[in-house]
Amino acid sequence: MKKIALHWQILIALVLSVPLGLFFGADGIVDFTGVFNFMGSLFLNALKMIVVPLIISAIITGVSNIKSEKGFARMGGKTILYYLSTSFLAILTGLVLVNLFTPGIIDGVPAKDVLALAPLTADQLESISGKGTSEVYAIFLRMVPPNIFKAASEGQMLGLITFSLVFGFFIRKLNENYKTVQLNFWNGIYDVMLGITHLVMRIAPFGVLGLVALTVSETGFDSIMPLLKFALIVVVALLFHVFVSTSFILYSIGKVKPVVFLKIMSRALLTAFSTSSSSATLPETIEGVTRAGVPKKVSSFVLPLGATINMDGTALYECVAAMFIAQAYGLEISFGMQLVVVLVALLTSIGVAGVPSASLVAIVIILKAIGLPDTALGLILVVDRPLDMLRTAVNVWSDSCGAAVIAATESDS
Repeated sequence: MKKIALHWQILIALVLSVPLGLFFGADGIVDFTGVFNFMGSLFLNALKMIVVPLIISAIITGVSNIKSEKGFARMGGKTILYYLSTSFLAILTGLVLVNLFTPGIIDGVPAKDVLALAPLTADQLESISGKGTSEVYAIFLRMVPPNIFKAASEGQMLGLITFSLVFGFFIRKLNENYKTVQLNFWNGIYDVMLGITHLVMRIAPFGVLGLVALTVSETGFDSIMPLLKFALIVVVALLFHVFVSTSFILYSIGKVKPVVFLKIMSRALLTAFSTSSSSATLPETIEGVTRAGVPKKVSSFVLPLGATINMDGTALYECVAAMFIAQAYGLEISFGMQLVVVLVALLTSIGVAGVPSASLVAIVIILKAIGLPDTALGLILVVDRPLDMLRTAVNVWSDSCGAAVIAATESDS
């Protein structure tokens, strides 16, 4: 018998979670809320367990594996500049729309009661209220932690990301003997973490079922409207990024007509949409840009790097999700705190592995960065799967555009 694909398992879990939450909640036939809570908490704990080693190993291997030859260094600089720029544009698009349409506010009232969000503790409120424009300066201080092991144990990811970037860079400066040992070690850690991530995602259907059923049992259908509004904003922001932001860059710098390029890349985009994995789509992506006329020397460098560090759709989604949860709690997010969200979304999107729903790990990091409880992550799981499919397609589209743009600039070099 053919095994049901993971994305179908999660969709089935979502469908089943609604009647299970209604009929087996606190007011249902039998009270299974304790079981739902256990399933959801186990999944969230598993996600948090893999955060530190996954992000550190992903960034170190991504940086240390960049070639050091002059030509590749030039191409690498252009590639990273493109990826950082498009990710930043994506985050700003999401930030503008989520501030403009405020999905976490329903009829002028924060949706925390409708969504049955756990109340914030006094310590959490104090932590959040104490963060303002001055937090911008604190960002840079947290980027250089005095104790890297303490930062890891406390989940202070900004410092870990900075350390990983620097560590990966200086691995490239080692003599070949030491360099080989380090590369083998960190690539091995990264492969192990990918395996554990896949294992964690295998229990995702049960975690999703538990978290969503628990929410439905406490709120009924009242939570559907703000979640649909949130999902719609994400979709509109992603489409804007595809058809306006990256298409303009593709046409103006890459000298490629976006409609023609979209037709050529359609098979790769459909593969990305169905698998929710940039890495799994990589062979199709390379084949597509080759048909579009991108030289192999460009595609073989730009696309694997993009599948690791270029996550425009993911970064956009992380930003909107964090702001949506903050709005639902009724929190006034200052400019300084929004800058924190933008920066953390940008940095974590670089380290998110190209595997299904790995961005959930990054959202946990952002929620911690702005002082919100990571348990609020369960709120968005009801709409995460279809949005994951769409944002992965956006990630691959941006990778493909990047290859075309870099190829155009390299031909002029």
